Amino acid sequence: MASTESGAPAVETLAALDAGSLAMLDALVVASGWNQTADDWALFARHGSVHAVRDADGQIVASGAVLPLGASAAWISMILVAPGSRGLGLGRSVFEQCLRTVKAAGRIAMLDATPAGERLYLQYGFTPLWRLSRWHRGPVDGSAATAAARSDDTGFDALAALDAEALGLDRSAVLGELMRRADSRVLRHAQAFAVVRGGRIAHHIGPLVATDEVSAALLLRELTDGRTPALFVDVPDDRPLLRRQLAEAGFTLQRGFVRMAAGDAPARGQSAFIHAIAGPEYG
Repeated sequence: MASTESGAPAVETLAALDAGSLAMLDALVVASGWNQTADDWALFARHGSVHAVRDADGQIVASGAVLPLGASAAWISMILVAPGSRGLGLGRSVFEQCLRTVKAAGRIAMLDATPAGERLYLQYGFTPLWRLSRWHRGPVDGSAATAAARSDDTGFDALAALDAEALGLDRSAVLGELMRRADSRVLRHAQAFAVVRGGRIAHHIGPLVATDEVSAALLLRELTDGRTPALFVDVPDDRPLLRRQLAEAGFTLQRGFVRMAAGDAPARGQSAFIHAIAGPEYG
């Protein structure tokens, strides 16, 4: 494993993701039990940057991604370390490189942290904004199809505008790519919309954006009724109607997250419109 003069592991910024590097990055996702796919890694590389640490044999053993959003922020995610290389400070090193990348671009760093990650990120000046939880349900009736609900691929501009108002950041390019994937669906119900996309373990519902929780609940019920594949949905903790509805639909809590930001005046938007996030990797 290469190191800098200070002894810290050398962190490489991957200029391109070839088949070999994608396979190694995917292996990190599998080893960590995460849900991302090769399409996600490719999106990070196209719109942002992917950072990695290699061992002496050239294998990628740690990773991180930076995804610029809007004009002022960037999301840090995918801090992964291979099981056999943990405890060596590789995760911290690749995270520090991601943070340097964000600061060099003059952007505000944001992320969704696990409880263990929260303790680390507090040391780097990150501040908690609000908390959320991942809910999971296995396949219903053994279906491997996408969640049953009305698909609406029209009105992208209106949907992207509502998403930008909710997040406080324009991520229309990223949102458009998520919506256009072959295994994605865009669902709309009055003033609520959601994207459902495929994942390695489960389909992911999010973002789910609506001007009120009742509208969000109606769309979520449509998404989760009937035959569905395994599903993940990451919901803010202060959504009592949605949490009750998910529990009644057979979802269970899997893990908590906290949205955090480093720097002055992070974009907040209309967070009351966010009823499920696009994922910890997308905000």
